[in-house]
Amino acid sequence: MRPLSDYRSEFPVTKSYIYLDHASVAPLPRRVASAMQSLAEDATQHGTVHYLEWMATVEALRQASAQLIGASSDEIAITKNTSEGLAIVANGIDWRRGDIVAGVQGEFPANCFPWLQLERQGVELRWIEQRRGRIDLDDIDRACQGARLLAISFVQYLSGFRVDLDAIGEICRRRGCLLVVDAVQGLGPFPVDVKKSGIHALSASGHKWLLGPEGCGICFIDRDLIPEVRPVEFGWTNVAGWRGYSLDPELAPGAARYECGTLNTIGCYGLRSAIELFLEAGVERIAAHIHGLASQIVEGASAKGYEIMTPRDEQIGSGIVCVRKQGIDSNATVQQLAEKNVIVSPRFGWVRAAPHFYANECDIARFLELLP
Repeated sequence: MRPLSDYRSEFPVTKSYIYLDHASVAPLPRRVASAMQSLAEDATQHGTVHYLEWMATVEALRQASAQLIGASSDEIAITKNTSEGLAIVANGIDWRRGDIVAGVQGEFPANCFPWLQLERQGVELRWIEQRRGRIDLDDIDRACQGARLLAISFVQYLSGFRVDLDAIGEICRRRGCLLVVDAVQGLGPFPVDVKKSGIHALSASGHKWLLGPEGCGICFIDRDLIPEVRPVEFGWTNVAGWRGYSLDPELAPGAARYECGTLNTIGCYGLRSAIELFLEAGVERIAAHIHGLASQIVEGASAKGYEIMTPRDEQIGSGIVCVRKQGIDSNATVQQLAEKNVIVSPRFGWVRAAPHFYANECDIARFLELLP
């Protein structure tokens, strides 16, 4: 297995920047861009002559995604983004007045709005409080009592807190509660096993930690849940006989029934290549390296008098670290860093850094050196 350091050459962005903003939008690895360029060139030169190869790539993306999360390929739908996957679940379940959905205060809006709109159907929203960016398992347990569904992020987009999916899955099993996970801030760098954790549905865009393009994502729905989640968007490819232009309304088998019309094929080429990069490099190795980089940020920023939003360790840490310092304006700091080609984001008065596995200790040292 190649050393992780060898993969740095896959990222041309490193020639110009120290890029620590993967919680926002990731730069494309060389192989991902090449995969997308190959389809663009094919379509330019040949039109649809090789269309069956395009469809084979879509299926290969489904298979790679399933392998990444411990699912079966027929449980994977190709989506535009995290929001679409969550909306498929939220809008597709036959809700009853008085049903309860448990969620987390301060989640990214993509994992709030699909559930908030259910209040119009008489569904009750029960919110779990974050404490210094952390989420307590006892609070989750209480919120899930009598709830029909828990919607939670694998990694909180601001604090970087990474939940224990196995422990939460056990709570949901005991409470008879569906577990739906927004995985966009952790899938790829950190291991996920949907069957082991008892996850019923999971959604993630490709353009953050998965290192893929915008406009292409994946949604896992457990095969036992699929019959309970009806497609709300309905087009010609939701049905089993779509390849033959069938007017038979029988739904396509598996999660493919949620795909409404032509997919983002060029995005599928890119995302397949990106996910195969993780499978090749090894998620466990990637996670360990990112933990080391994040810990270096915590230690270095703390030594310069910065407050860390959420105390971290390897059990709850992710690739996201938010820091702030009294008297230091986060927006101005982020702009000053960008002028030195160090890319991070401002978030609610904090500076958010999010390094990926191709970054190294020298990158982090330079970021820390430039922090005012």
